[in-house]
Amino acid sequence: MNQLYPLKFKPIFKDKIWGGQKIKTELGLDFRPLPNCGEAWVLSGITGSETKVINGFLKGNSLNDLLAVYMDDLIGEDLFYKYDKEFPVLVKFIDSNDYLSIQVHPDDVLAAKRKMCSGKTEMWYILDAEQDSELITGFSRQVNQDIYLEYLNNKKLKEILNIEKIKKGDVFYIPSGRIHALGPGILLAEIQQTSDITYRIYDWERVDENGKSRELHTELALDAIDFRPVNNYRTKYRKIKNHTENLADTSFFTTNILDFDQIVKKDYALLDSFVIYVCVEGSALIHYDDQKESLKKGETILIPAVMDRLVLEPLQTCKVLEIFIQ
Repeated sequence: MNQLYPLKFKPIFKDKIWGGQKIKTELGLDFRPLPNCGEAWVLSGITGSETKVINGFLKGNSLNDLLAVYMDDLIGEDLFYKYDKEFPVLVKFIDSNDYLSIQVHPDDVLAAKRKMCSGKTEMWYILDAEQDSELITGFSRQVNQDIYLEYLNNKKLKEILNIEKIKKGDVFYIPSGRIHALGPGILLAEIQQTSDITYRIYDWERVDENGKSRELHTELALDAIDFRPVNNYRTKYRKIKNHTENLADTSFFTTNILDFDQIVKKDYALLDSFVIYVCVEGSALIHYDDQKESLKKGETILIPAVMDRLVLEPLQTCKVLEIFIQ
């Protein structure tokens, strides 16, 4: 069997009612023939939306095809026994040109109870935000189901939700159960569990070109919502050049950020996991086994678990998200 190498994938583009142009203009990803694009799934094992390799001898193979053949060499021994036939992390770019619906995702327990795939915990890294951009995450005060339904039914739900003004570089962790929505003018990277379960709660009275509203999931969402507010919804982290800094550390994924303008050596010998690099700024070369692969803004690359040592060489100041499971 030929040796594994850093893998690039063809994104899958999703036309959304709230999508825009920034996935093309800011990230260089061509989503034609779609007129607009809300989401680019850049690494996905979701059935029906599996990304396929575009480089090397494995070109044309889907992510889950690779998992079936290379097993623990691709994702790590323990992770293979846990996740088996489906890659456990989904990575997207999202461009919100309008408000997304207010929504919530179930946790693993509720998803299993309803005989669905895994729940959905996610995180956002803001790549770009227009002036006065905002997003919704969680509640602004303590509420219960009755209070929530009262505000929802009176179309005043936003009054009890936590609104965050945002800027480039902000990070938000969105555990399953936390109500959330993006406002207009935001481009972000989303790292999440491999799940596409979304309960749409409120859609701003929006209709499509045929005058039809999108389906709401009011009853299904009730058991999923965590009504407890938290003190600080925004993730704080240090911004230190040439230093790997943690953004999220969960059982579903760990995400770090590395902002570097010098050569960085990476040793993953003690990590039993794949590694994903999402380039959010600049460009670099990845050196491995006397070979190299390029990485530039808008690109995502999967480093198989069997690859222990890499050298990252910036071609200009480069910023990457580093994702794995530990």
